[in-house]
Amino acid sequence: MSRYDAVIIGTGQAGPTLASKLTSAGMRVAIVERDRFGGTCVNYGCTPTKSLVASARAVHVVRNAQTHGIDLGSPFRVDLSRIQARKDEIVAKSRDGLESWLRNMDGLDVVDGSAQFVGPREVQVDDRRLEGERIFINVGTRPRIPDLPGIGSTPYLTSSDLLQLKELPDHLIVVGGGYIALEFAQMFRRFGSEVTVIEMKDRLLPREDSDVCAALTEVLTSEGIDIRTNSECVELETVEAGIQVRLDCDEPKATVTGTHVLLAVGRVPNTDSLGLDAAGLSTDRRGYIEVDDHLRTSVDGIWALGDVNGRGGFTHTSFNDHEIVADQVLGEGSRSVQDRILAYALYTDPPFARVGISETEARKRKEETLIAKMPMNKVSRAVEMGETHGFLKALVDAKSKRILGFTALGVSGDEVVHSALDVMYADRPYTVIERAVHIHPTVSELIPTLLGSLEPM
Repeated sequence: MSRYDAVIIGTGQAGPTLASKLTSAGMRVAIVERDRFGGTCVNYGCTPTKSLVASARAVHVVRNAQTHGIDLGSPFRVDLSRIQARKDEIVAKSRDGLESWLRNMDGLDVVDGSAQFVGPREVQVDDRRLEGERIFINVGTRPRIPDLPGIGSTPYLTSSDLLQLKELPDHLIVVGGGYIALEFAQMFRRFGSEVTVIEMKDRLLPREDSDVCAALTEVLTSEGIDIRTNSECVELETVEAGIQVRLDCDEPKATVTGTHVLLAVGRVPNTDSLGLDAAGLSTDRRGYIEVDDHLRTSVDGIWALGDVNGRGGFTHTSFNDHEIVADQVLGEGSRSVQDRILAYALYTDPPFARVGISETEARKRKEETLIAKMPMNKVSRAVEMGETHGFLKALVDAKSKRILGFTALGVSGDEVVHSALDVMYADRPYTVIERAVHIHPTVSELIPTLLGSLEPM
């Protein structure tokens, strides 16, 4: 038995920095990793996918260079193996740097292997048993494999698998119309694959406002992506021409055939192998570990951080989880999940980002709400760049004058929303930013103008 002040299971976004803070406070800490250091973000999510998104944008810029007065002459070639090699180099640098930092951290023992609870304060890692006064679970999620007819006899790819392809699919069928699905769909279409997106609901991104869905659909279809919505009966079958996907329950001939299928229908938590029962821990119906607003589980001394607790699902919320927990252990204990404002981005091109509530949610409020919307073709910077798809939209509480939500679909949208987000965190009225003088020409300079056009919803 090895005894520690703290045991951290998983080296995803929340774990390493928490380990650093605990060891700096004089604690003896163990951190367990069964696979690749850095978790989903470094290995399968943000770092590799945004590297590929950057390559796909470079392809798109070259392909459309003539619109900027540049004649490239002969056709160019996309080399997916070199694109993947560039991505792998970026990932390896990040992962190896993290691993080196952890293995050389004073007061920290790095334990390689799979952890399983054998008691409320004990975990087994292969032939080692670790006892921790505090245990932090940070094991993340993995792609969900839906129970579709034909799934057992038909080859398919997950988002993790797609990162390893060295040759372009002739025709990629993407099952799912959410955030991961759309990033990969646009990416591989720009690389040169035929792409079909299949969504069971009546529109893409069904959780977002209808104007967001419509605008993104227009962008994707303009690039040649075939979008099939209302596909309630998805069934896979291997045929001579490749993989056939059935789309309609009542119409057998409603099918699409491709060479590769990507399943992008959500993620599931990596809790099934942890032996949670031995620790007395409970999960919700989806397998996420139940926690309170301070990320404490039902068992005293055990916390769940990152995607596995179902309270965020983003790298930035995972990092914030470690800050909340560190405050519980080392600080005043006042920080909470309730402190943070919803904020996320979809890295299509143009990107879509939202902070706070949506218009759909705002319309359900009893209090009076103000709204303003501006198309990107009114933004000088967007016009000059030749990237005028999308819009900006703001929602404000009429009485308190606080910003409730802000949507940016357009060039630099993932950066623009932070102007609104910072004012929201400062709990200041929208007039603070309405009266600000922003730099010209930028996309953000239109935020004061946008807020100046607010009117009752």
